[in-house]
Amino acid sequence: MIYHMTRQQILGFTSCLALMGSLMATGDSHASPPPQHGLQDDSASHASSLPASRTFWNALALEPADAWSQLAEAFQWQSDADRPRVQAWIDHYRQSPHNIVEITERARPWLAWITERVEERGLPGEVALIPFIESSFDPSARSHRGAAGLWQFMPGTAYALGLHRGGGYDGRLDVARSTRAALDYIEMQAEQWYEGDIELSLAAYNAGAGTVNHARSAVLAEGGSGHYWDLTLPGQAMDYVPKLIAISAIIAEPQRYDVDLPDIEATPAVAAIPVIRPINLDEAARLAGVSPAALADLNPGLLGNRADPRHVRRLLVPADSAERLMARMTSEGPNQPPAGSDEIYVVQRGDNLSAIASRHAVAMRDLARWNDIERLDALQPGQQLTLSGR
Repeated sequence: MIYHMTRQQILGFTSCLALMGSLMATGDSHASPPPQHGLQDDSASHASSLPASRTFWNALALEPADAWSQLAEAFQWQSDADRPRVQAWIDHYRQSPHNIVEITERARPWLAWITERVEERGLPGEVALIPFIESSFDPSARSHRGAAGLWQFMPGTAYALGLHRGGGYDGRLDVARSTRAALDYIEMQAEQWYEGDIELSLAAYNAGAGTVNHARSAVLAEGGSGHYWDLTLPGQAMDYVPKLIAISAIIAEPQRYDVDLPDIEATPAVAAIPVIRPINLDEAARLAGVSPAALADLNPGLLGNRADPRHVRRLLVPADSAERLMARMTSEGPNQPPAGSDEIYVVQRGDNLSAIASRHAVAMRDLARWNDIERLDALQPGQQLTLSGR
């Protein structure tokens, strides 16, 4: 099935394509190979059980307004569920239904939020389940080869996509930024190499575009269609899309497969707010009226327990605390940039992104990309913007 991009080109698309060309040249896929979590035969220890100390999510009063059915409505590849390679993985997963339950429970904070991000782009709903097979929905997951985070980015690919590390921060572990980067990456590869074919892009997400392009060229040279299902790829890449469709088929019909999915509300449990000034998580938790442990769970990219707008653009917070935290961050504490810094601008009332960009001789699209700004009308007085992308 082909997905043709119809939305506006993402910010910085041209420069990102150049980065993709660089990644092609180096053969750097996002993970090589991805870690074997949860549902894999050699599952990692962290997927075997949920940490008992994480009581915050157990305490959330979620009504069974179903995020799973909302996700299932966005599935586009269920006609492939009868393929033998997909059926083989469905049979495999049915042998360990407790693993599916554990991982879907771990998806609780993120599922509805990620589903929204996927739907906003018109992508197949199955894409929202990539963290299922990449990291077992563990945002702190790390592979022995160096991939990290919910989407399992390797360091080189992460850096090329703007997921920087340093200053007590690892962008690969930042759920908001890594989700955006992963979806950008999938769309960019589909558009650049595969005429919008998302299944081929997902194979490249796993194995690298060079590997997929070589296999596709061989099929096309023999008169084949060059679609994903016609390719001969390395083992993991051959299994990648079938596993994703198998998981989505089980989620679409859990009763058929004797799986009890946890009740997750369709409204996202988390919201992203801009970091308008340096703040540590203890202070942010106090202002939001939640526990520091809750914020730490939502923001694993903050290795030093502190959010600095020079490195961190957004915090994920419980959705019902977002408005309160935003208001209190604006009204309490200093809103000035760090001393001696000429690369940080503090948004003033009445500012707009175009005027700020013009005043500081930078391109508006670069300013938006550097600061993870998706809505150009969403600036907040006191918000700190990096003027250099560093």
